[in-house]
Amino acid sequence: MASIIDRLAGKISTFLDARVIFLIDLFHSLMASLLALLSLGYIRGTFYATGHFALLWMVTSLVAFVFAMLIFKGHKLIIRHTSLHDLLVFVLEATFKTVIMAVVMLIAYKKMYAGILFTLIVDGIFTVCLLVFVRVLMITIYRFFQNKNVAKRNCMRVLLFGTSDKSLAANVRLENSTHYKVIGFLSEEPQPDNLLLMNLPVFNYKDPKQFEQIINDYDIDAVLFTSENDAKRERDGLVKLCSDIHIRPLIIPNIDEMNGQTIHNNIRNVKIEDLLSREEIVISMDAIKENFKDKVVMVTGAAGSIGSELCRQLATFGIKKLVMFDNAETPMHNIRLELEERFPDLSFVPVIGDVRQSPRVDFAFRMYRPQIVFHAAAYKHVPLMEENPCEAIRVNVHGTHTVADKCIEYGVEKMVMISTDKAVNPTNIMGCSKRIAEIYVQSLGLAIERGEIQGKTTFVTTRFGNVLGSNGSVIPRFREQIEKGGPVTVTHPDITRFFMTIPEACRLVMEAATFSTGNQIFVFDMGESVKIDDLAKRMIRLAGLEPGVDIQIEYVGLRPGEKLYEEVLSNMENNTATTHNRIFVAKVREYSYKDALAAIEEMEELSIFVNIPEMVKKMKAFVPEFISKNSIYEQYDQKS
Repeated sequence: MASIIDRLAGKISTFLDARVIFLIDLFHSLMASLLALLSLGYIRGTFYATGHFALLWMVTSLVAFVFAMLIFKGHKLIIRHTSLHDLLVFVLEATFKTVIMAVVMLIAYKKMYAGILFTLIVDGIFTVCLLVFVRVLMITIYRFFQNKNVAKRNCMRVLLFGTSDKSLAANVRLENSTHYKVIGFLSEEPQPDNLLLMNLPVFNYKDPKQFEQIINDYDIDAVLFTSENDAKRERDGLVKLCSDIHIRPLIIPNIDEMNGQTIHNNIRNVKIEDLLSREEIVISMDAIKENFKDKVVMVTGAAGSIGSELCRQLATFGIKKLVMFDNAETPMHNIRLELEERFPDLSFVPVIGDVRQSPRVDFAFRMYRPQIVFHAAAYKHVPLMEENPCEAIRVNVHGTHTVADKCIEYGVEKMVMISTDKAVNPTNIMGCSKRIAEIYVQSLGLAIERGEIQGKTTFVTTRFGNVLGSNGSVIPRFREQIEKGGPVTVTHPDITRFFMTIPEACRLVMEAATFSTGNQIFVFDMGESVKIDDLAKRMIRLAGLEPGVDIQIEYVGLRPGEKLYEEVLSNMENNTATTHNRIFVAKVREYSYKDALAAIEEMEELSIFVNIPEMVKKMKAFVPEFISKNSIYEQYDQKS
C-alpha cells in the first residue's frame, strides 16, 4: 500500500498530460449537464430527463464543450499554478458551451422555455464549479505529497526578508522547491499582529532577542534576501544578527547571474562583495550602446577579472566583432566557453598573444582592424612586482607603449587604458609602472592634438581602486583561508583600502569611453575606505564562525611597497568635476611626448637587460613623486 501511495505521489508531483486533463474536464462538463438535466426533470417532469430531449442535451453539451476547450485551452493550464486569472478561462468555456446549447435548443424547439433557460444557467454554473473543484482537489493532493517529500528531504527552512513584489515572487518560485521551504516573511516595517501574506505569517522584530525568539520558535535555518540592495542595507542589522546567532544569510542573485538555471540552484550565501558594494553607478546605457554598436572592439587582458567582465558587457551592446587578446590559455578557454553559451549570436575571436610581443599585437590589429581598444592587460600584484621590477616595466609600460602605437598605426578611434589608484603618488614599482604608462598614453594623445605626430586616436585613461573578488585579491584569499580553518592573515591592523565591484569598474570604463573628449585621466568616487581587519572579521562571521575563537587572525606586517592608506581619488584639490557626479578628471602634470618617449625607451632597454638599479633610478627621476615604502628601493629615493 505504501509503495502505491509513493508512486501516486510521484505522478502528482509531475505535470499531468494535457490530454488527461482534457478528458477529466470533459467528464466534469458532462456531469454538470447531467446534474442540470436531472434538476430540470425533478422540477418539470421526467420528459426532460429521458428520451429525445435528454439525448440532444447531452450530445450538444459534449460537442459544445469540446469546441470550447479547443478554443480557450483551459486543459493546458498547469494545475499547480492555477490562479484567479485562470478562472476567467473556465467561465469562458462554460459560457461558450451554454450559448451553443441554447442555440441548439432554440432551433430544435422553436421557443426558449423558461425551464430550459433556467437549466442552461444551472449547467453553466455547475460546469465552472466542477472545473474549479477538481483543480482545488488536485492542488491539495499535490501539496500534501509535496510537503511530505519536503519533510523527508530535510530541506532548509527560510524566512523571506521584506514584503515587496520581489519577495512575493520569490515565494511563488520556491513553492515547489525540494531544497527550501518558506516559513514566512520578515517585515522591515511594523505590521499588524497575526498578518498573513500568501497564507504565510509576517513576522516583526524590534530587537535581537525577539529575532532570536522567532528563529528558535519556528526552527529557521536561514534568512533569504531577494536583492543585493536589501542585504547591503541590512549589513549592520539583520545580516549581522544572522551571523551572531549562526543563521545563514542567503541571497537570490540578479537574473543575469543565473545563466538560465532554476532559482534554487542559484541561491547562495551573502558574500562580502554584496555588503561592500555601494549604490550602483547610474550611467546612460542607451548612449553607451550607441557608442559601441556595429563596432569592432578589442580587449587586451581579455581573460582577466576586468577584461572578461568588459567582454561580457560588450557582448550585450550589439557590437560587430569582439577581439579578445590575452596570453593566459586556460582562462581564455574558459571565457570563450562562457561567451559561446551565453551569447550564441556574438561574433568574437580569441587571440592568444602577449602585449610585449609587437609582431603578435600587430597581427591582431592588422587582421581584425579594431575601431575601439580597451587595454586591460597588466601585472597588478604589488609584492610580485617589487620582486620582479623589470617585468612590471616590460608588461605595464612596454605593453602599453606597443598597444598605443598600434592604435595610431591602424587608425583606431579610441583607446581606453585601465589604470589603478596605486598610480597616485606611487610607493611601489607596480604603481609607478602604471603611472608611467598613463604618462605615455596622455603625452601621445596631446602630441596628436598639437599636430606633433599624425594620428586620429583618442586616448582615455581610467583609474579605480581594488576590485572586489578579482583574481588573487584579498577577498578570495581570505575566503580560501577560512575554508581551510585559518588563520586569516592581515598585513596590519590599521590598513585600509577602497573597493568597488567588477561590474561597477567596467561601467566606469564604459561611461568614460563614451563621454570623454580625449587625453583625460578619469577617477571614480570610491566612497568610504574599508578597514581590512574589519573585512576579515566580517567574512569569518558570514561563514558562521567566530573571529579569534573558530578562526584566528594573524598580523604579518606590511609587504614590500605597501602603504597603510590609499590616496583619496575624489579629492577636489586633485580632480575636477564632470557631468557625472561620481566621475572626475585627475589633475596631473603633463609631459611632452618627446621627453616621455625617450625616458620610456631607456627604461624598456634597461628592463630587457635586467639592470634593476639603473632602471629604478630612472623611474624615480621620471616620476619624482614615486617614493618607495617598506622596500629595498628606498635607497634610490631622491633626497630633497
